[in-house]
Amino acid sequence: MIEEIIRIADGAAAIVMRHYATKLDVEYKIGDDPVTAADKEANAFICAALERAFPGVPIVAEESDESTFDARRGADACFFVDPLDGTRDFVAKNGEFAVMIGLARKGRAALGVVNAPEWGRTFVGEVGGGRAFEIARDGSRRDIRVSSVEDIANARCLVSRSRTTDETLALLAKLGITHIRKLGSAGLKAAVVACGEADAWLQPSASAGGKLWDTCGPEAITRAAGGVFSQIDYAEGPLELPGILVASTEKLYARLSGLER
Repeated sequence: MIEEIIRIADGAAAIVMRHYATKLDVEYKIGDDPVTAADKEANAFICAALERAFPGVPIVAEESDESTFDARRGADACFFVDPLDGTRDFVAKNGEFAVMIGLARKGRAALGVVNAPEWGRTFVGEVGGGRAFEIARDGSRRDIRVSSVEDIANARCLVSRSRTTDETLALLAKLGITHIRKLGSAGLKAAVVACGEADAWLQPSASAGGKLWDTCGPEAITRAAGGVFSQIDYAEGPLELPGILVASTEKLYARLSGLER
């Protein structure tokens, strides 16, 4: 299953990069939420490929008809797809975007693939008996693991490039976190934590308008790499992400989890 999902993500990434090399036509769904032809074409490709490879498994994908989303409720397994996570960064052409496919089993994130085509890096994780690894541009693979940082004063924390507020920065300062890096794409932030290149990702999900497709794949990768992620119910919970999202090492999560409310 993992290898097939990696191949599907690769195919979608090729579509995304074909559009990336052109002048982009940008539409807006609600407010300042952008969407491009790359989002829509990659969404259609992924959904069709998943349906062929795994018939009968529900798919909740960002650019699909919301009337299909109720199939996730009570399902033993469900795919969550963000065909182009970080569309703002895609439009800005800063490279901080990704193709994301996640699988939840019994309502819990179980498997994830986050393909960052401009970075030439694909991050993969399977919770429980699996492993977390990274695939480089040349196809080589290496296992990944969260960092061993325990002191919150030394923690390298990731925040949203486009959605970080003064309130969030003030909260981090109150916690004693001074090493802060802004980064696009939720999936990339989780993957960087999973690789040990940062120690935590903190994001007020309500202000970012986060949905389940933003976290399923990234959560699986973080957990498979030995990290901790905010508990999310992918079967019966709301489509919108509640409270504050936290992805971090286990030691740091003990300090950060009290923020989730």
